[in-house]
Amino acid sequence: MSNAMRSEPPIANPKTRPVDTKLEVVVIPVSDVDRAKRFYDGLGWRLDADFANDADFRVIQFTPPGSGCAIIFGQNITAAEPGSAQGLYLIVSDIEAARRDLIARGVEVSDVFHDASGVYAGKDEPYLFGRLRLAGRDPEHRSYRSFASFRDPDGNGWLFQEVTERLPGRIDADETAFATSSDLASALRRAATAHGEHEKRNGGKHDENWPDWYAEYMVSERAGRELPL
Repeated sequence: MSNAMRSEPPIANPKTRPVDTKLEVVVIPVSDVDRAKRFYDGLGWRLDADFANDADFRVIQFTPPGSGCAIIFGQNITAAEPGSAQGLYLIVSDIEAARRDLIARGVEVSDVFHDASGVYAGKDEPYLFGRLRLAGRDPEHRSYRSFASFRDPDGNGWLFQEVTERLPGRIDADETAFATSSDLASALRRAATAHGEHEKRNGGKHDENWPDWYAEYMVSERAGRELPL
């Protein structure tokens, strides 16, 4: 019997929810394991494991704050060329705060930039929306559009991407969760600003049901649904 991977015929049942398949580990190719460990520890990421098997195997795992996905690197973990991992995205709710945090930790980070509205020509390092980096945050402060980049000692490339409002369908509408207290605080501030405009539109009167309004706004924003007015 062959051990080759085989594809079974699809089972047509559109009403069945697919089995949870959670992305939890990304492999990062590095040349100096201890140097890489010092770098990622210096980012403030959580060290989950450092296992070694005699002299020919070692695996180290780190998890970024608030992330459901970890990275691993080590000895005899991957045959990929050190530094070849590029376009590794770290989603943040406040890109300026994220950038300041890494600078305070001694990490070289690019200035905040945004894309050139679909212009893909240029010599800039590729990223999700294009290859022409324009200085500063997205002028319209759109979610998904503001970035900053940095590299580890081997040149593996990371990108901060600011996401404050998810596109429709990106979050399970039945679940509302915030990975960190800072994400929750940012969501509350956005809700507070929007609620202030809501009260102005209603004659400037105090809204006694503001907790319900906040809750609806935050859940809708997280799920990518239409926001309350």
